[in-house]
Amino acid sequence: MPASPEPAKSERKSRRQDTMPGGMLWIVVLLLLGVVLLITFFPSGTTVDYSEFVKLVAEKKVAKVTLSEGANSLTAEFEKSVEDTLPEEIRNKIRNHRAEVILWKGDVDSGELSKLLQTHGVSRKTERHYSSWLGPLSVFITTLLLVGLFFFFFILPRIRDPFGGSFLSNYVRSPAKRFDQTKQKTTFEDVADMTNAKFELQEIVDFLKNPEKFQKLGAQIPKGVLLIGPPGTGKTLLARAVAGEAGVPFFSISGSEFIQMFVGVGASRVRDMFNTAKENAPCLLFIDEIDAVGRMRGAGVGGGSDEREQTLNQILSEMDGFLPNESVIVIAATNRPDVLDSALLRPGRFDRHVTIDRPNWQGRLEILKVHTRNKPLADDVNLEEIARKMIGMTGADLRNLANEAALIATRKDKTRIDRSDFEAAADRVLMGPKRDEVLTEDVKRRTAYHEAGHAIVGWYMPGADPPQKVSIVPRGQTGGVTMFTFDEDRVHHGLDYFKARLAVAMGGRAAERLMYSQPYAGVESDLKQATRMARYMVTHWGMSDRLGPMSFRVGEEHVFLGKEIQEPRDFSDQTAHLIDEEVRSLLTEADETAFTILKEHRAQLDQLVELLLQKEEILREDLEAVLGKKESSPDMTTAVESDGKAPVR
Repeated sequence: MPASPEPAKSERKSRRQDTMPGGMLWIVVLLLLGVVLLITFFPSGTTVDYSEFVKLVAEKKVAKVTLSEGANSLTAEFEKSVEDTLPEEIRNKIRNHRAEVILWKGDVDSGELSKLLQTHGVSRKTERHYSSWLGPLSVFITTLLLVGLFFFFFILPRIRDPFGGSFLSNYVRSPAKRFDQTKQKTTFEDVADMTNAKFELQEIVDFLKNPEKFQKLGAQIPKGVLLIGPPGTGKTLLARAVAGEAGVPFFSISGSEFIQMFVGVGASRVRDMFNTAKENAPCLLFIDEIDAVGRMRGAGVGGGSDEREQTLNQILSEMDGFLPNESVIVIAATNRPDVLDSALLRPGRFDRHVTIDRPNWQGRLEILKVHTRNKPLADDVNLEEIARKMIGMTGADLRNLANEAALIATRKDKTRIDRSDFEAAADRVLMGPKRDEVLTEDVKRRTAYHEAGHAIVGWYMPGADPPQKVSIVPRGQTGGVTMFTFDEDRVHHGLDYFKARLAVAMGGRAAERLMYSQPYAGVESDLKQATRMARYMVTHWGMSDRLGPMSFRVGEEHVFLGKEIQEPRDFSDQTAHLIDEEVRSLLTEADETAFTILKEHRAQLDQLVELLLQKEEILREDLEAVLGKKESSPDMTTAVESDGKAPVR
């Protein structure tokens, strides 16, 4: 393990600190000198009007007058005994028994002034007047001296050492934060689930602890590890756990912190960040949201001189510049691997890619145990049942669920969190908070028919996911919600399954057509979800007989990447028209199927609506009491369908 170069770093910091106080002392001294010169050549004393001066001379209150050759003023001196008899406005203008009298533009005749002074016995003294340009010249020279010394003490050393201690150099330094492992140490025990990801990263930990073990066989540890996964799956937590297991310094920075409005700042920050990492080797360098700076070059808006591309080029150069014996490992995280530049992903930079997916029910159970270990739970709380229901939730979602349950229990002044608190928290997280609005009976009945249509089609449609809960309570942006169960162990689904899901999505619209002979605007979310699924069936999954086993690039790329602009469409206008026809055919077939099922079970539809109007929320047991037992049902897990203006999840 290489020795840490902390003494050299401390020596460099002390050298910067020794340079700055000396320069600041000279600056202060020169500023004081400039102030003295300004006071000397530009006195700020008060002046007396000439008319007041003539009056005071006539009253014999002026003892002496000092004239300057070529000047436009004179100085009147008063006896101390006379000052008390002067008017108050005159006394306020006298400093050290003297007052200045301004003689502007030759308005005062020198002969008359001499005669006035001689008549009243005022003594007169004439002094040589120095040229008026000496004062400004001295101030100008002082300013030049100050600027020169500032350049000598501050600017010139920074030109020699760009990463000195000045304000400008602080701006181009890396804002990477170093985490103190002694205060909050994170290990693999704090990371629930993620067995495969921890196995991949354990080799990194072993290398940081004992690099000689790998060097004996000539093995080199990957320079970079890219963590790929949806938001909230624990990528940052996993990176901190690697540093905690290895016991090495951990530096963290976000990809957006490199980019600034000034060109070249991002590249400078990258250089400083890697220099700091090398000085603290062995260490871990974590870059979160690397897609903010590592987006592919040559696409979208901006050329090679773009600030983001310069920053990316510097990252590529620094990662390639690592020497084999430097124990600095870069860990980056992103949820958009498709936008990253290929040069960043090649071997030699980010050699290893670790995918962190959403956990299964076993993983969710372990995560819930972690987030509830400091929360008092009632005996009726079954974490396994909760974990099985919360399909699709990430670690961040489950943490939020446990926290919401604790908040709900606190509002009710409970000493422990019970099952009802978790159910209320799940409704709030999945469907949103309840809306405080009073619905008319007509609106409530129409919403009940819509949700009951989803439920009955899902109950009687072969191969469809059975409903688990139906609610007509307005929550979030939805007027009602129908929750379905499905088997998360099944990864691949066939054409029949997706046709069944399309029919279920159209169940609400079909119920409205059956009961009110017209569709309503509340089906917007259902139509969006159904249309998107049908288009994927046709263009991505080859589920159209007319188009055959073909895949079409439709909506895969994002506009900001520039690919949609640069790359031509890979199918003709006739094919696009055929795709639209096939999508329309699937949706029309699903709508008719749902309408037929509801028409056949009209009596059960009316019964379910009356029960919904009475209870507002019904569960699986209530559905079985009205509709009977469903022949086959998967494990108890939950997904969400909504009738509202936006999808719940």
